[in-house]
Amino acid sequence: MFVWEVVVNYNAKINLAMVHSFCGNIELAKEVLDVRWMLMYIPVYLFGIWDSYRTSVDMNKMYLLAHRENAPFNSFSIGALEVNYLDKRNPMMSILWSLFMPGLGQLHIHRILSAFFSLVWTILFLYYSKVLIAVHFLFIGDIPQSTAVLDKQWLLFMPSMWGFALYDSYVNTVENNRLFEKEQKNYLIQNFQSPQFKIKNKKAVDPT
Repeated sequence: MFVWEVVVNYNAKINLAMVHSFCGNIELAKEVLDVRWMLMYIPVYLFGIWDSYRTSVDMNKMYLLAHRENAPFNSFSIGALEVNYLDKRNPMMSILWSLFMPGLGQLHIHRILSAFFSLVWTILFLYYSKVLIAVHFLFIGDIPQSTAVLDKQWLLFMPSMWGFALYDSYVNTVENNRLFEKEQKNYLIQNFQSPQFKIKNKKAVDPT
């Protein structure tokens, strides 16, 4: 879905049209749009909205069932690519690493596939948008050349990439912390709490 969105967006010149519309050049924005590709963008966009909503609702239902049944989950795994385990981490560190480079926040919490996905696409966007060349000209004080060298069509992919990386790394860090606390709680109950242990409700005492 992500690859298809990038392909359709690029060929339809939607990002370039957005730049022209932001600058007030509405007629130029209309000219650069490729209608053959643009109309294919609409069903992809609508399907993405519908699919994300449907998946969120289903996942919330599965969470409620798992929570009520106290379903077990794997807290430690060793694979060919990684050693993954539940650990409590600071969500702000995930945000900080994602600000430096999308994918580093996911690496911080051992989400290797998400990290690889974010890093690869960020490198592609940086390369084709020529952001690093623009930064070079900016450092030497050549601002007009810095602006001219940018490929605006690829440049506008980057805010969404950074936004996704920030949100995904933060949310998953918070959720991993919740799983860690739940796993720790279950371990302490199973190994150290007596089966006869019960919390008695204290009756309210009338001070009068």
